[in-house]
Amino acid sequence: AAQLRQGRSVTATARGVGLGARQLHRRSLAAFGYGPKTLARVLRLQRALALVREGTPYAEAAYAAGCTDQAHLAREMRELAGTTLGGYLSGTGYEGLAAKSETAQPSGSRTTA
Repeated sequence: AAQLRQGRSVTATARGVGLGARQLHRRSLAAFGYGPKTLARVLRLQRALALVREGTPYAEAAYAAGCTDQAHLAREMRELAGTTLGGYLSGTGYEGLAAKSETAQPSGSRTTA
């Protein structure tokens, strides 16, 4: 778990602890209730959320945590936590960090639909 928490791949982690991928998977299921890949996703999401709570912009937090981009982080958040980043932050006391869903004044664009 510590190696996955640092962002190492499942294959590298298994090799690093002297186990095969299947043995690591069985041990992960026994210890956490899901496989090492899911554990790696959960830990990556936790890294990203910690960075966002520190004030790091979403895209930068996503990249630093190991996501390919901000959209990847958004998908992981929805799949693992069942909510959006903004929705999560608005319920945790970090409302000021959540993206704004509406602007007080028009953005300056004169294009109409």
